[in-house]
Amino acid sequence: MSEALAIERVTKRYGQFVAVDEFSLRVPRGQVLGFLGPNGAGKTTTIRMVMSIIHPDSGSISVLGHPRASEVKDRIGYLPEERGLYRKMTVREILEYIGQLKGLHGAALRQRIDEGLERVGLGDWKRKKVEALSKGMQQKLQFVATILHQPELLILDEPFSGLDPLNTHLLEQLVEELRAAGTTVLFSTHQMNQAERLCDRIALINKGRLVIEGTVPEVRSRFAGRVLVIDAEGDLGHLRVLPGVVSAQVTAGHARLELDEGVEPNSILQSALARASILRFEVQSPSLQEIFVKLVGGVPVNRSLSERPAAEVARG
Repeated sequence: MSEALAIERVTKRYGQFVAVDEFSLRVPRGQVLGFLGPNGAGKTTTIRMVMSIIHPDSGSISVLGHPRASEVKDRIGYLPEERGLYRKMTVREILEYIGQLKGLHGAALRQRIDEGLERVGLGDWKRKKVEALSKGMQQKLQFVATILHQPELLILDEPFSGLDPLNTHLLEQLVEELRAAGTTVLFSTHQMNQAERLCDRIALINKGRLVIEGTVPEVRSRFAGRVLVIDAEGDLGHLRVLPGVVSAQVTAGHARLELDEGVEPNSILQSALARASILRFEVQSPSLQEIFVKLVGGVPVNRSLSERPAAEVARG
């Protein structure tokens, strides 16, 4: 079986509001897929349908070859966006409890707990109550709990939200280690830099619909030649208003321009040469962040909670 997850034309409505609209996606086994989109785009709703927490109105979902995640729950690790731990339990107690729910017992469970806690720097905290841990430490504990049973498919909903750079780097390393071990990982985020670093593939969703999907190089290549970087002696300010220039960052002797589709970079070069001595002229593909902003209409957060129906706010 080549796919860990297959979503086929799935739709989810809340009254008249369409949260997910004819959405399809396939996640190959052993790869990391970044599920991208602005807040309110439908990422969490889609993940909850994959996990059988809510059910689609139409379409089909296959998880590890089964129509319902509940049939293979011991082969899946799921870290939801809304997280909670039993605060009065100790770190070891909560991992023992979760491990037993996943079918782990005895020495094997104790070894995985010890190894997991050491890996995230919590080895000395196993006898402490959860309420004594900082927010970042609790997030690391939840990550350990999610992978304790060595799942084949790992689904993470905004796993890096609120983490400091050091702990973000640590969890990114863990994701890379899991991929190397053959785990399939799907994680949702609106942080393009993380997706660019970690992902084999990305899928961008906006207003419940798939916008673009592919490997990171494939996605960037579709926008190849759209960014110009110019260093010069002379004035480059006039480049801002040239036809076909979508956006421009111009400082003394430097310009970074985003071009509209079909604009010939050489025409920009000729305009620059008319007023400046060119030191550097480079055609680049845009970053994922630039592609993201362009494809979702230039507004990173598409819908605020106040604009979303109450049912969607409640269910994600």
